[in-house]
Amino acid sequence: MTQDQSRVLSPDAIRAAFPALTRVHHDQPVAYFDGPGGTQVPTAVITAMTDYLAHHNANTHWNYPTSHETDQLLADSRQAVAELLNARAAEVVFGPNMTTLTFHLSRGLGRGWAAGDRIVVTELDHHGNVGPWEQIARDRDLVVDRVPFNLADGTLDPARVIAAMTNQTRLVAVGWASNALGTINDVAPICRAAAERGVLSFVDAVHSAPHLLPDVQALGCDFLGCSPYKFYGPHLGVLYGKASLLATIDTPKLRPVSDQAPDRLETGTQNHEGIVGTRAAIDFMASIAPRATRRASLEAAYGVLHHRGRELFAAMWAGLAGIPRVTRFGVGPGGHRTPTVGFVVAGVGSSEVARRLAERAVFVSHGDFYAATVVERLGLGEEGLVRAGCACYTTDSEVNRLVDAVREIAGQ
Repeated sequence: MTQDQSRVLSPDAIRAAFPALTRVHHDQPVAYFDGPGGTQVPTAVITAMTDYLAHHNANTHWNYPTSHETDQLLADSRQAVAELLNARAAEVVFGPNMTTLTFHLSRGLGRGWAAGDRIVVTELDHHGNVGPWEQIARDRDLVVDRVPFNLADGTLDPARVIAAMTNQTRLVAVGWASNALGTINDVAPICRAAAERGVLSFVDAVHSAPHLLPDVQALGCDFLGCSPYKFYGPHLGVLYGKASLLATIDTPKLRPVSDQAPDRLETGTQNHEGIVGTRAAIDFMASIAPRATRRASLEAAYGVLHHRGRELFAAMWAGLAGIPRVTRFGVGPGGHRTPTVGFVVAGVGSSEVARRLAERAVFVSHGDFYAATVVERLGLGEEGLVRAGCACYTTDSEVNRLVDAVREIAGQ
C-alpha cells in the first residue's frame, strides 16, 4: 500500500459515517439507490447543523456574540464552497435550491434583454435549467432554441449546441450531467464557444457535483448551479457567478440590502444551519482522502470515488443486461457517465417496480425526475423510468441485491 492509499477511507469507514444506513425495512438493511434525488447525510453534517442551532443561532450583522459567530460560520461555509468550485467566496450565492436561484437569476438577466433575443437550452436537461429560461422568454418576448439529444445513447453533441448560438443569443444553458440517464456532457467547449461569441453560459452541475469535482475556471462558465443535498449535505442551493456579473445583474432585491455581491442576490434571511451543514458536507468529502489543503483533498477524494463508482456502475449495467425484459438507457461502461442507471421493466410500471424493490429494502426513484422532456422523447409515458444511482456508501453486495430483485420482478 502506498502512502496515499493509506490515507483513503475504506468503504466500511465511509458507511459508518451515515446513520441512515442502520435502517432496516422488512428485516433487511436498506440499500439506498435514490442518491440522484438526494443523498443520505453523514453524522458530521447533522452535528454541525444541530450545534449551530443549539449554540450559535442568530441573525446576521448585529453586535453581540451569537450574531458575530453566525457571520463567521457563514463566511467559513462560503469559503468552503468556493474551494469546492475553484471560485472566490464573493462569487458564491446561497438559496433554497438551484431551481429557485435560477429563476432569480433569469429575472435579473432578462431585465437587460430585448424582444427577439434568444436563449439556447437542451432537451437532455432537468427542467430546473429549462423552465426558468422559458418563463423569462415569455415575459420578455424572447426566443428559446432547444437542442435535441441522441435518443440511441442519451448523449448530447456539443457541436449542435454551439451551432444553435446566433448573433442574437444571450445565454446558453446546459447540464453537465443528465439526472435521468447519467450522461456526462462535454460542457467546456460549449462555454468556450459562448465566451467567444459574447454569449453567457449557465451550467447545471446538480447531478454532476457528487461525481465530478467542479472547477469553474476550467469549465470557463459564467454561472454554475449545484445542490448540497446531492453531495451529502442539507437541502440548499448554490449558485456560482463571475464576480463582474454578480456585481451588475439587475436582480430583484429590497432597498436596504447591500449592493455588494453576493448579498445583493441573496433574498431575505438564509438557511443558516443548512449553510453551516454544507461546509460540513464538503469537509466530509475531503476527509475521504485527506491532503495538505481542502481543494487537494477534494481532488483526491473525487478520484477515489470516481474509480469506485465506475466499478459499481459496470456491475449494475452488466447485471441488468442479463435480464431480458429490462431496457437500459444511456451509454454503457467506458462512456462518459455517472454511476446512475435509468431503466424500465417490460410489462411492469416504473412506480410498481419501485414499490416491489422497496419491499426488498432496495430504495430507488421513479418517474421523470423533472427531466420531463427526456422521458417524452424516449416515449416512456407517465410512468417514466426507474432510476438507480450509486453513492459513496454503495457496496458491491447492494448492487447484487438490486440486480437480483429486478430479476425477480421481471419474472426471470
